[in-house]
Amino acid sequence: MGVTKTEHFTEAQNATALQLKALAHPARVAIMEYLCEVNSCICGDIVNELPLSQPTISQHLKELKNAGLIKGTVEGTAICYCIDENGIAQLQSYFNQFATRLHDKKQCC
Repeated sequence: MGVTKTEHFTEAQNATALQLKALAHPARVAIMEYLCEVNSCICGDIVNELPLSQPTISQHLKELKNAGLIKGTVEGTAICYCIDENGIAQLQSYFNQFATRLHDKKQCC
């Protein structure tokens, strides 16, 4: 596997890439959509909604949490997950800025 050389890119570029990488799996997209629909849940609820095992769901949740897209709080022996609005706002800002720059460019192709 090659070296990514992330040190050659800005902190913002690396953070955006981490978030997009976390969303680059259909199971994680499904988890995000489910969390948005129910507003919060425990890992067991997600296991009942998706055709994946509990350890697989937990690994996907870990990736989403590490990317700052979800957050979790411990409630007894379970963890309650919800969307991290700050992470979503960062992505929204990135795409808004990108779309604005794209709109302002002259057509090249």
